[in-house]
Amino acid sequence: MSGKLITLEGGEGAGKSTLLEAVRAQLGAHGIDVLVTREPGGTPAGEAIRAVLLDPGLRGLCAESELLLMFAARAQLVREVVMPALAQGRWVLSDRFTDASFAYQGGGRGQPLARIGDLEQWAALDVRPHLTLLLDLPVADGLRRASGRGTADRIEMENAEFFERVRTAYRARAAAEPERFRVIDASRPLETVLADVRANIERYLAGCGAAA
Repeated sequence: MSGKLITLEGGEGAGKSTLLEAVRAQLGAHGIDVLVTREPGGTPAGEAIRAVLLDPGLRGLCAESELLLMFAARAQLVREVVMPALAQGRWVLSDRFTDASFAYQGGGRGQPLARIGDLEQWAALDVRPHLTLLLDLPVADGLRRASGRGTADRIEMENAEFFERVRTAYRARAAAEPERFRVIDASRPLETVLADVRANIERYLAGCGAAA
């Protein structure tokens, strides 16, 4: 069976880390070899770039630099991790991928979507997820959850209006690609959200013949 790329997306406080582990365990229970990664990061170079991108001391980083740094990390991840794993028939489960750039750098920062699309083709080799779980919840709820995680990073320090634009961009992408996206209401209790995520994964596995 060929490898698949599954991504989890969503704004701040959506609970991606908890759900990522649940999906990894679920895929593993089906005998699927899963590689888990994250963006930005996932490689030594990518993690170094992540430290720059999230450094709260770099508030002056311009939108263009942020976008290019995101794709620099992604270019390394695609070539060093994602493409080799998929070629081996492994499944890759990623905490965010290129949809995050369309949402954060496009919706949030106002970078042209066509420019992000060009970078997706060139820097990310036009690699796109087979399935994306979008964890959606009101911005106020997400920021309230995120506030309990400790010191905010550079992006978490943005205002609510920024995150409203991010959420709108995510929802627009989901509406444009309903065959790939599964929108999960992440404002509900964790067990309810987990059940929804697991049900969507089971349906996807059945659809691609991997639910045995």
